[in-house]
Amino acid sequence: MSDQNDANEEDFATLFAASVQTKRVQNGQTVDGIIVAIGPEVALVDVGAKSEASIAIGELKNEDGVIEAKVGDRIQATVVSTTGGLTLSRRLQRGAATRQQLEDAFRAGLPVEGKVESQVKGGYSVTIAQQRAFCPGSQIDTVREIDPAVHVGRVYTFRVIEYRDDGRKFVVSRRALLEEEQKARAEDVRRTLTVGAVVTGRVVSVRDFGAFVDLGGGVQGLLHVSEMGWSRVTDPSTVVKPGEEITVKVLRIDTKGGDDRIALGLKQLGDDPWSSVERTYAIGQVTQGRVTRIADFGAFVELEPGVEALAHASTFAPTGRPGGWTKSIAVGTTAPFEVLSIDPEKKRIGVALVDAESSGATGATPARLAIVPGARLSGKVDRHETFGIFVFLAPGVVGLLPRSETGVANDADLKKMFPVGASVDVVVLEADASGRRIRLSVTAVQKAAEAADVRDYVTREDAAAESSGFGSLADKLRGALNPRDD
Repeated sequence: MSDQNDANEEDFATLFAASVQTKRVQNGQTVDGIIVAIGPEVALVDVGAKSEASIAIGELKNEDGVIEAKVGDRIQATVVSTTGGLTLSRRLQRGAATRQQLEDAFRAGLPVEGKVESQVKGGYSVTIAQQRAFCPGSQIDTVREIDPAVHVGRVYTFRVIEYRDDGRKFVVSRRALLEEEQKARAEDVRRTLTVGAVVTGRVVSVRDFGAFVDLGGGVQGLLHVSEMGWSRVTDPSTVVKPGEEITVKVLRIDTKGGDDRIALGLKQLGDDPWSSVERTYAIGQVTQGRVTRIADFGAFVELEPGVEALAHASTFAPTGRPGGWTKSIAVGTTAPFEVLSIDPEKKRIGVALVDAESSGATGATPARLAIVPGARLSGKVDRHETFGIFVFLAPGVVGLLPRSETGVANDADLKKMFPVGASVDVVVLEADASGRRIRLSVTAVQKAAEAADVRDYVTREDAAAESSGFGSLADKLRGALNPRDD
């Protein structure tokens, strides 16, 4: 019987001790404990009392809803209730904390929950536990929003960085907590990043050369302007904005130098328009294009988004003035262009501006010059060499007019006789199948003109003789050469 009484006294003593220990712990008090069990809704924490305290599972989850704690972890929390056991929280809920609890949170570094009420000079006014706190503008986020007003009305978790004069000087920071979370997540993010992975991030800043994207945990990658779209992007701010969430592809990860350099791509998430170029375009085809920029060596022409061709300076008729060809075309011009060459592997297409009136409908093949021996053509002087003159006949077609075929004296100044840009009529003497070797002649044109003059003269004389009854000049010549026998 005495053993039973001893047991009852021991149980009573245990319960009494636990009750006293529980009563010693008060609301708002900060306690340290070790997680001993994790259930579906709450976790049990050993805080040194005879019975464990409980904390909601949500308090142990990160922003992605993943439980970050495990059994055996030591945590620091605030007692929010002693009724029916100890209930802990790692956040002081909005309106549920006293001044003493806020001061304890400040000393212990515990997060507190507050609502951003309004913008004020230098930052924001935040309500926490029915008290006004100040959050500097630089401490509201890890990135600066274009519109600071986006934070007004939001409920955030803050770190108390200053609490003095019974709360009259109450300063908080959200950025401090975000940076701590980022640091904890950074290593996990780096482990998951691989070349080719498609990930979601938030644009931190936009520069002339591209945009920096936070992939999580403060790990940033560079989305270069050249990787933003298949079409040429001149202003990155037209594609992405700071604070915007975007999906990108990891192109490269460079670990040299200690810091990871991560290259990102946006255009890679869509089809490369160059993959269908061979099916869409053909040499000789005429298609509409828009001039996007002009360089010393030619004009860049956009045929479709992501497909840019080059109209080389040599495809424009010479004008006799340096860079004079640029006067015939301007950035933004939309006109028909003939496809001269296609190289899908190097992503190059050569085009030439064609006369809209003579090119026919877009997509049609324009009438090509008949570059065959004997053809009479009109061209423009392109440049001079010691051995002759190069004549521009058509876009991409240049022939050589040798000095001996110019029809002028050997000591004549060809540059004065045939200035660059001047029109010249020529006859094709030779032309190979490739069109790369073309010999021209002005002398042949002169001879043809002389022959035509002789024919015209003879025709006129014959007509005059017939009308006078004396017979044609040809008849007289034949008679003189073949006298009749008497």
